[in-house]
Amino acid sequence: MHIGSKGWYVEELKNIGVRRHEGRKIEKYKKHVLANLLEEKKN
Repeated sequence: MHIGSKGWYVEELKNIGVRRHEGRKIEKYKKHVLANLLEEKKN
């Protein structure tokens, strides 16, 4: 899996315990939303 791909963001979010966002599974979101969510959760 390439760093920065959608699957990479999903995996990173799951590693920190995020499986859902606003009641939807994170797999349903586009990559740019996942990138912002990951940045928000890391800080």
